[in-house]
This record gives sequence, structure tokens and C-alpha cells, in this order.
Amino acid sequence: MRTLRLAASQVRWVNTSFWRNPSRAFFTFAFPLMFLVIFCALLGNGTVDLGPVTVNQSTYYVAAMATFGVISACYTNLAISTSFQRESGQLKQIDGTALPSASFLVGRIVHAMAMGALLVVITAAFGRIAYQAQVPSGITLVEVLVMMVVGSAAFCALGLALSAAIPNADAAPAIVNASILPLLFISGIFIPFGTDTPQWIKWVADVFPVRHFALGMQAGFIGTPFHWSDVAVVAAWGLLGLLLAVRFFSWEPRR
Repeated sequence: MRTLRLAASQVRWVNTSFWRNPSRAFFTFAFPLMFLVIFCALLGNGTVDLGPVTVNQSTYYVAAMATFGVISACYTNLAISTSFQRESGQLKQIDGTALPSASFLVGRIVHAMAMGALLVVITAAFGRIAYQAQVPSGITLVEVLVMMVVGSAAFCALGLALSAAIPNADAAPAIVNASILPLLFISGIFIPFGTDTPQWIKWVADVFPVRHFALGMQAGFIGTPFHWSDVAVVAAWGLLGLLLAVRFFSWEPRR
């Protein structure tokens, strides 16, 4: 119980620190919306064939940017901020206090997941108002919630695992972006899959969790078939990330 109480206090502390940095908060939420406006302005008048469903590209990109928002909050931001905190000595100081390490990490993870969920809500609302895009309701809302919770937790675990492989704070943005940007492109986030998409790209995308997470989110937003196998793949990657984080996570600066 004490660990849970301290974890809840950490969530409040991280949340307060987050909102006290207006520029960080602004760009965290503005980034997915900015991409949504750009993609819809360039491609929003077309349609996308998703198996049995054909949707406007504006609707497609609302789901895609909601997916991107969760990954940014739970993987990119968490991995980079954790690396900066470790190299600045903050993690070492925290590890030397009476605060249990589990409470600290749970607080960071819960806050990242909450920011990811808030990004989904904001993106869906903006897409509905600006582009008349479909938003989840009924059973599709349940599908989105399931995939969002599993996906955000999985990407948090992967972000913490990746932070252990980052040698210094200067390298953090480059390494994190290099690990995720190619997957965003080959997983249908920025560019929808079409009939002319090379088969090898589809094979590679199916190995990693981004594609499966995107498919689960699309099912909720667009109405494409929802597959529990996508949830299972994302959960498996999350478990792998958790095991790697437990094994290799470091509280000490590398230098």
C-alpha cells in the first residue's frame, strides 16, 4: 500500500512538473495536431481502401495521428526524458532516497499513459470538429480503450528499455527517433498501405508493434476488423521491453 501511495504522489508530482513547463506541454500536444492538419491539407480529399472499408484520408489520418500521439508520449518522450534525468544525476539522487524505485517508475509510466490518452481524446475531438471524422462509440470505443491501454503500457516499457541503451543525453533524441521514425513510415502511420506497397515492407512491419497498434486503433476509429492477435503482439513486445528494462535499466550516469 505504501508503494502505491508513493506512486500516486509521483504521478501528481510528474504531472505538476509537466504543466509547469508550458513549451514542453504545448509541443507535446501540438505535434500530432500539426501533422494531422498538414496531412489532411495535402491528402485529405482522397480515399483509402482498408480491406472491406473505404474511408476518407482525413478520417484515416485522425486515427493515425491518435496512434502517433500515444507513441510520442509513451515511447519517445519517456525514453528521452529518462536518459536526460539519468545523465544529469537526477535518477542517482532519487535512487539514494527512501522513495522505492518501483513507485518512481510507476509514476512516470502512469503519467505518460495519461498524456497518451489525453492526446487521443484531443485528436479525436479535433478531427471530428475540423474534418467530420468518425470517432469511437459503443463497441469501437471499447476496442480503442483496450488497444490504447495495452499499447501505451507496452511503449512505456519499450521506452524505458531503450533508455538503458542510450550512452549519453546528447545521443538520446537521435537514437530514439532513429528507432521509431522508420517504423512509423513502414507501418502505415504517415503513408497508408496501398496495393503497390512492397510485400517486404509489410512483412517487416508485421514483426514490430507499431503496425499492430495502428491496426487496433484503426478498428476503433474507422470500423475495420478488430483482431485480438494485434493486441497480443503489442503485449508481447511490451513484456519484452519490461524484461529488458528490469535487467538493464540504470540509475547511474554513464560518463
